[in-house]
Amino acid sequence: MHRMSHFAFIAILLFALCSCSEEQVSQKPNVLFIAVDDLRPELNLYGSSHIKSPNIDRLASEGLAFTHAYCNVPVCGASRASLLTGIKPTRNRYVQYHTYAQNDVPEAISLPEHFKNNGYVTISNGKIFHHRDDIPESWSEPAWHPKSADGLWQNYISEENRALTQTTENKRAWPYEWPLVEDSAYFDGKIANKTIRDLRRLKDTGEPFFIAAGFLKPHLPFNAPQKYWDLYPAETIALPDNYYRPENVPDVAIHNFGELRKYYGVPEKGPVSDEMALTLIRGYYACVSYTDAQIGRLLDALDELDMRKNTIVILWGDHGWQLGEHTMWCKHSNFDVAMRVPMIISAPGFEQGQVTDALAEYIDIFPTLSELAGLEDLPQWQGRSFVPLLNNPDQKFKDVIYSRYVDGESIISDNYLYTEYFDKDNNYVGRMLYDHSTDPNENVNISEMPQHARW
Repeated sequence: MHRMSHFAFIAILLFALCSCSEEQVSQKPNVLFIAVDDLRPELNLYGSSHIKSPNIDRLASEGLAFTHAYCNVPVCGASRASLLTGIKPTRNRYVQYHTYAQNDVPEAISLPEHFKNNGYVTISNGKIFHHRDDIPESWSEPAWHPKSADGLWQNYISEENRALTQTTENKRAWPYEWPLVEDSAYFDGKIANKTIRDLRRLKDTGEPFFIAAGFLKPHLPFNAPQKYWDLYPAETIALPDNYYRPENVPDVAIHNFGELRKYYGVPEKGPVSDEMALTLIRGYYACVSYTDAQIGRLLDALDELDMRKNTIVILWGDHGWQLGEHTMWCKHSNFDVAMRVPMIISAPGFEQGQVTDALAEYIDIFPTLSELAGLEDLPQWQGRSFVPLLNNPDQKFKDVIYSRYVDGESIISDNYLYTEYFDKDNNYVGRMLYDHSTDPNENVNISEMPQHARW
């Protein structure tokens, strides 16, 4: 038997060490981070059987779905900035849709930046931060967004609407359309295409990735291919049961849904017609199903590329949305329907098909993904990891959580939502209290009843 030479032994040892290192690198979990603009938790998986959301339902069957997750501020730019830094909004921080995280908290490290600093390839497709140039060091490549031929973000296709964008003062047309086109005709189809190309490219490199796919629908305008509108026949659509102002509600709680009023055909004052209200609801549902189909394509790609078993998938909507409830449309309020959000996470190694009623908020996402990836904690975090819920979804996680919008400060517990309103000089101007065990739709403000004086 020949003795192994010293140099041969060293070569074998180095090879083994390199192989071990490569294996360790390859075992870093990937992250597919799916954001959906204006998605409220009116989905099949949450008991809304009229909604066609088979792919989001499928993701829930592979992970943990939250029934009581809340955004920290119900407006897109501020909500995203808060989530992506793990920092709460205040009266002077993360306030409006046009928020830049890098301006409000210039010292903060973003969620994707934290992954990038730890060896991940980080990619932004579609709408992740409200502004693509917010914290640009978050991404390994420049943040990507599809473009329309005329440069408009509304992405109209019908001839009537495209003509209106050239003649109306604010370049907005009707708040919906349903042309006979393929999915890729609209931005969300293009965002799915780009994300799938990135998955294939990174599969070949073997590098761990954090890919963010930010879908635009069901944000206004409710534009989606006709086949998704056909899923919801007009005769099946109804106005909400509480298409009226709540009892005893302070004026400050009710907004004028200015976002919708910017669109052609929407009156400058007063309610929309019942015909338009029903079409808006139908259009919102159609857009949910359109985006659901794009999410399904991403999940299919993960399976086809054999990447699913080592990829964390998280889906979230940046805030809720009012579809006529309490006479309002859009977000921008402190009602549950504007603040409660869908959130689903599927992570390798954890039980599938779980549901939790535990309270959670969006500032918890950053520490959760970091823990799952084995990254260090950051002192800026104001939330905490909900990984314990992946192990035991029935346990209590938080007693209360907080959300706010401009002049309203809300505290949410298991059964109650309490809000106080203040003017620009920080003077108290009103309040709301709702008991969700008896009034889940928040139709009667009970804050001034004697038995609730302790609030």
